[in-house]
Amino acid sequence: MIREITNSDFDFIYHLYMHPSVNPFLLYENMSQESFQPIFDDLVNQKIVYIFFIEEQAVGMFKLLPLQHRCSHINYLGGVAIHPDFAGKGYASKMFETILLLGKSRNLKRIELSVSTANERAIQLYKKHGFEPEGILRNYTFLKSENRYIDEQMMAFLY
Repeated sequence: MIREITNSDFDFIYHLYMHPSVNPFLLYENMSQESFQPIFDDLVNQKIVYIFFIEEQAVGMFKLLPLQHRCSHINYLGGVAIHPDFAGKGYASKMFETILLLGKSRNLKRIELSVSTANERAIQLYKKHGFEPEGILRNYTFLKSENRYIDEQMMAFLY
């Protein structure tokens, strides 16, 4: 089951984004709750972040961002994470099945994402669910905390 995040989800979303094993693969640098609050408020207002539940327990999240105009048949998938307490139980695969069904219900033709080329575990998960590599974006993401750039692999699922 999924639902859009609400203001009451701040703690779950914040702690998942800032978790030491998750944070290096997501968009935001590690920051305080006060610094994250305006980002969270914007995410709530945009209605693009979803929480994934198993038996009423929040276990993961993802963003599904609709593109516009000539690209309105595409959604960008980001912020994909399963809380480390629930890793290795097949929940990521269940979440991806749900994401793909959501895309189908929106009549999408394409869901695209980018993933660190060093995140082999995620790349294998995405391939397992039909996402195909489309190219490498060199020096795409800057990790301020490590003072280095990383490459991202573009991948897409076509309906």
